[in-house]
Amino acid sequence: MTEQCGMDSRPTPGDLERAEQDRMITDSLSRIKRKILVMSGKGGVGKSTVAAYLALLLSRKGSPVGLMDVDLHGPSIPHLLDIRGGLDMREEEKVVKPFAFSEKLGVVSLEMLLGDRDAAVIWRGPLKISAIRQFISDIEWGTLDFLIVDSPPGTGDEPLTVAQTIPDAEALIVTTPQEISLADVRKSINFCRQVHMKMVGLVENMSGFVCPHCGDTIDLFGSGGGEKTAREMGIPFLGAIPADSRMVELGDQGKLDRLAEQSAWEINRAYGEIVEKILNS
Repeated sequence: MTEQCGMDSRPTPGDLERAEQDRMITDSLSRIKRKILVMSGKGGVGKSTVAAYLALLLSRKGSPVGLMDVDLHGPSIPHLLDIRGGLDMREEEKVVKPFAFSEKLGVVSLEMLLGDRDAAVIWRGPLKISAIRQFISDIEWGTLDFLIVDSPPGTGDEPLTVAQTIPDAEALIVTTPQEISLADVRKSINFCRQVHMKMVGLVENMSGFVCPHCGDTIDLFGSGGGEKTAREMGIPFLGAIPADSRMVELGDQGKLDRLAEQSAWEINRAYGEIVEKILNS
C-alpha cells in the first residue's frame, strides 16, 4: 500500500528539490580534502581576520583554497580582501564560480550577491540555512585542499548548519586571552563535542601588543589564557598571535595580502607556526 489514512506518500516537488541539492552538496564536498570552520564564542576577537589570513597563507603555499563567508549579517571577508566585484551567475541565477582572489584562492560571501556593502540582511533561520546550503551546492568550488569557512560568533544557525551539512568539518576556535572571551569559547568547544565535530585546535589572538616605539610587549588582554583553556579542555593549542597595529591598518585598507610579504614581522612568524600545525594535523 502506498497510502495510509488518506495521506499520499509520494515525494513532493520540494522533497525532490531537496534530494537534488543533497546530491550536489555531496558531490561538491567530495572534491574538497579539508573543511575548516573558523568560529568564536563571542565577537571582537578577530575571527574573520584569522580566517581570511589563514586562507591567504595556505593558498600562498600552493594549496587550492576556498574561503566561504557565512557570517550573513556582518560579512567581513570582502572588506579585508578589498573584494568589490560580484559573482558570475548562470541564466537561471545560480552561482557558477567563486570570486578568484588569486590563482589559488576563491572567495564567496553574501555581500557579493547583494552588491551593497551597507545593506541590512534581516533573515530568520530557514533563509540562513538555505543560503549556506546553496553556497555549498550551487558554487563550483572544484578540487580544493582546504575550504575555510568564516562563521559568525556563537553557536547559532550558521555553525550548526555547517556542522549538519558538512559532516567531516573541523573547527578552529579563536579567542583572546581575557576571561570573558575564554568563558564563551568553552561553550564553543562544548558545541563541537555535542555535534561531534573534530577540533583542529584553539588560537589565541591579540596575545600581547609589541610597542612600535620601545619594543616592549604589553599584555593588553592578559596572557596565556588560551593555552591554559586548551589544556584544560583537552584540545590542541595552535598558537598565540600578537596584536599588531599594522595588521589592523592593512585589514581596514583591504590589503591583507601585503602583510604576507613581511616575513620578518613577529605576527607572520606566529601565523606561520599555526599554518604548519594545520598542514601537519
